[in-house]
Amino acid sequence: MKNHLFTGLRPFSALIDACWKEPYTTQRLIKDIIAGITVGIIAIPLAMALAIGSGVAPQYGLYTSAVAGIVIALCGGSRFSVSGPTAAFVVILYPVSQQFGLAGLLIATLLSGVILVIMGFARLGKLIEFIPLSVTLGFTSGIAITIATMQIKDFFGLTLPVVPEEYVGKVAALFAALPTFNPGDTLIGIGTMAVLVYWPRLGIRFPAHLPALIAGSGIMAVLWLFDMPVATIGTRFGYILADGTHGQGIPPILPQWLLPWTLPDVHGVPMGLNWHTVSALLPAAFSMAMLGAIESLLCAVVLDGMTGKKHQSNNELIGQGVGNIIAPFFGGITATAAIARSAANVRAGATSPVSSLVHSLLVLLALLVLAPALSYLPLSAMAALLLLVAWNMSEARKVIYLLRRAPRDDIVVMLLCMSLTVLFDMVIAITVGIVLASLLFMRRIAAMTRISELPQSTSGKLRALRVNGPLFFAAAERIFEEIAVLTAQDDVIILQWDAVPVLDAGGLQAFVHFSENLAAGKRLVITDIPFQPLKTLARANIHPIPGRLAFYSTLEQALAEEAK
Repeated sequence: MKNHLFTGLRPFSALIDACWKEPYTTQRLIKDIIAGITVGIIAIPLAMALAIGSGVAPQYGLYTSAVAGIVIALCGGSRFSVSGPTAAFVVILYPVSQQFGLAGLLIATLLSGVILVIMGFARLGKLIEFIPLSVTLGFTSGIAITIATMQIKDFFGLTLPVVPEEYVGKVAALFAALPTFNPGDTLIGIGTMAVLVYWPRLGIRFPAHLPALIAGSGIMAVLWLFDMPVATIGTRFGYILADGTHGQGIPPILPQWLLPWTLPDVHGVPMGLNWHTVSALLPAAFSMAMLGAIESLLCAVVLDGMTGKKHQSNNELIGQGVGNIIAPFFGGITATAAIARSAANVRAGATSPVSSLVHSLLVLLALLVLAPALSYLPLSAMAALLLLVAWNMSEARKVIYLLRRAPRDDIVVMLLCMSLTVLFDMVIAITVGIVLASLLFMRRIAAMTRISELPQSTSGKLRALRVNGPLFFAAAERIFEEIAVLTAQDDVIILQWDAVPVLDAGGLQAFVHFSENLAAGKRLVITDIPFQPLKTLARANIHPIPGRLAFYSTLEQALAEEAK
């Protein structure tokens, strides 16, 4: 028997399509190198900021961009995607790192990679098409609100002894801590944000991230002249190398092989790999996998629209899964395709996954060469970067447009998803959002199913009605009740089904109940039955009943026979 499990699944599909099936010239290589360097400049500060936002040291964000970026570029199904840590994951990763430490975060990442691979082999790549825009906008905006809230502490240099886990308590704690703001951190944050906002208006085709960080560091240097304290990566984070060397900031070494479960948890005890650990981390891993799948496939769809190329959705899921399985063994946290960096990759002239490889190599080079300098980056400047990322992620213009123009049902779904994401978590928001959106959609479709009287009707003896719309569980009962009322005085009821595209189990049950409960002497006739309803009737073993139930190919044939 032929095995169809791997049909259509091609390892290295994006790389082969872009660099093997299409001629890969020196000119294309130069374009990819330029694009990779451009994206690498964006990725280096963002990777560190996102790692800090996730509750771990900044080098782990760089490890993620380097290792996962290379693996996913090689194994994935989208030739222009650039993968690494993304802002969307911060709200999931931070609670995990606080509860289980770095070890738990790496194990959860590994588990999420396994789930993504399973999703790819199960061919779930097309499921992104079934997530409504209102749900997507709702949870991404909710994530953006949560991320922005988490950056207020570092942006203003607030002193918070304890940061509550729940959102309302966190906001209350931030308001209570506002009097403790640090003027130096605040000035740096404002200066960095100003450059980020106004740099694109200068028309210079160079990412704003590096100039903004340089501006923030320049303000920090001036503040140091006046002995004003400023929080930096070096003052908050330290490291211990294998040879016992201590240091502040980022270790100037490449990612090292490690077993995630041998690392200490929040209590300083090796995490261990057992069923208790896996079961405790599985819910978070599932959330990571779902968000990674959604974001990577959304990114691929956006890039398809920008380039006219097509991605392989199931191969992309497998590539993302393999990247998240391998990265934790080198200290990498959860990764997925980043829409902003991938779009910048396309705009910079990328032609293949080679540009993503170059981006990752640049990150590795920064680890070796720039680690001492990176340790001096102010945390308020990193917070400003994430605030801008959160604003872009919120897609405020789309949200406002939807609030003004969309049907009320979609607005309710979006606001509900946004609120649930902020107050609870993304999985609850997406689950409730999809269920509610589905119910509201079914209500709309059910309302579209109607009956109309045909001119061939003869009052008192024969009545011909046309059913327009699907006869499914949400509409069939109502439709047959209306038919019963309209035909109470008629002897022959003819129902034309040419506009009935679907007959499901609920519709079948309503039809059988109606036909079996016809009053004595009444006759039901069905005509013009499309293929799907006809197949459903045949499978249910519905046959004509002399003097009670009949089927005809056309309305004209039914009228001719019933008039005899």
